[in-house]
Amino acid sequence: MGYVTTSDGTNIYVKDWGAGRPVVLSHGWPLNADSWEAQQLFLAQHGYRVIAHDRRGHGRSDQTWHGNEMDTYAADLAAVIETLDLRDITLVGFSTGGGEIARYIGNHGTARVAQAVLVSAVPPLMLRTDDNPGGLPISVFDGIRAGSLADRSQLYKDFAAGPFFGANRPGATVSQGMRDAFWLQGMTAGHHNTYECVAAFSATDFRGDLAKFDVPTLVIHGDDDQVVPFEVGGKASAALVEGAELKVYPGAPHGITDTHKEQLSRDLLAFLNSYAA
Repeated sequence: MGYVTTSDGTNIYVKDWGAGRPVVLSHGWPLNADSWEAQQLFLAQHGYRVIAHDRRGHGRSDQTWHGNEMDTYAADLAAVIETLDLRDITLVGFSTGGGEIARYIGNHGTARVAQAVLVSAVPPLMLRTDDNPGGLPISVFDGIRAGSLADRSQLYKDFAAGPFFGANRPGATVSQGMRDAFWLQGMTAGHHNTYECVAAFSATDFRGDLAKFDVPTLVIHGDDDQVVPFEVGGKASAALVEGAELKVYPGAPHGITDTHKEQLSRDLLAFLNSYAA
C-alpha cells in the first residue's frame, strides 16, 4: 500500500494485494478502495494481483479543489496504471467507478487492457436529456446535492439504510456493520469533492466511450437497483458494447459488492479465468 503521484501533484492512495495478472478496481460514490475488500481479498487469494485506489477527493487520497470530473479521474487511473507499469489488465468499475473505467478506455485506449467489467455502473448516461429520455430527472441529483449541503452525514446514513443496499425492501437483511462502513467511507471523503462528483457520475455522457470498448466486456447489474436503474445502466451499456456479456442479478440492489459479494466474486473470477493471453 502506498501512493501514486499524478502529473498535477495529487497523491492517489493505492492498495496493491497479491501477485499475478493485474485486476484494477474503481470504486463508487462516496466510497473508497475499502468498498472492494471482499473482491480484492478473494481474487488475490485466487492468483491475481488486485489493485484498488481511492479516487481523488475520496478516502486517503488528496482532497483537491479541482479535477472532480471524469476526464481527471481517468487521467488519475492512467497514472496508477502507468506508474505500476500494469499490462493485460482487467478493469472493473462499480457505479461511478464504471464511468471512470469507461472514460479511461475512451481517452487512453486499451493497449494495457485485456478485459473490462461494469458493475452496477453509471454508463451510458444517467441524466434525462432530449436524446436520453429514459434517464433520471435532474431533480434526483439536485436532491442529492441539497441533502449533502443540508446534512451530509445524514444523507449517507439514509442512502445506506435505504436504496443503496435495498434495505428498504420487504424482507431485506442489511447489517448495521454494512451500513456503518458506507457512512464511514463517505465521511472520509471531501465535502466539496463528493458534491462535485454528483455531476460527474450523473451528467457525464459515456456513450462515445463505450463505443471504443474493443476488449471482452462483462456487465453485471441487479434488476432492483434503485440508484442506477437496470434499464438506465447495465441493460443500456450492454447494448452499446459490441459482444458484451450481460449478467442480471434478480432482485439485487445497487450495492452488490456487499449484498452479493460471494456471487460477484465468483463471477469475476470466472471471467478473469476465461482470458487467454
